[in-house]
Amino acid sequence: MDEREHIMNEEINEMDELRAVLKKLLRSNPEITFAIITSLEGLPILSILPDDFNEFILSATVATMFSLSERAVMEMKIDEFKDLLIRGNKGYIFVCNAELAVLSVSTTKYAKIGMIFHECERAARKIADILKKSG
Repeated sequence: MDEREHIMNEEINEMDELRAVLKKLLRSNPEITFAIITSLEGLPILSILPDDFNEFILSATVATMFSLSERAVMEMKIDEFKDLLIRGNKGYIFVCNAELAVLSVSTTKYAKIGMIFHECERAARKIADILKKSG
């Protein structure tokens, strides 16, 4: 196997690992309706979304919310940004720091927020570990 094939196989394995994390997150809580991993720059890395969602617009929006929240936490001198919870009439959006990326999920209005926080933080740690491995 040449160097190029080796790199491609590593990227495929990384995407498979990330996909497994998102699938486990969605299976673990039926109130989670979608999940997306976004780069800090706002580009989609991987998502499990309904067909009528635009992955690129959602990624850019998530990264912007993350950046603004990070800045607000810094300006208010409350240490490091951890995560963001947005409540709408029909559900919640949760944005979580995954170090080299951002994890965002949407839930129904019936979601148990404590469980969502716990499950997303665990998934974000796994995502960070996977992305760190690939360097």
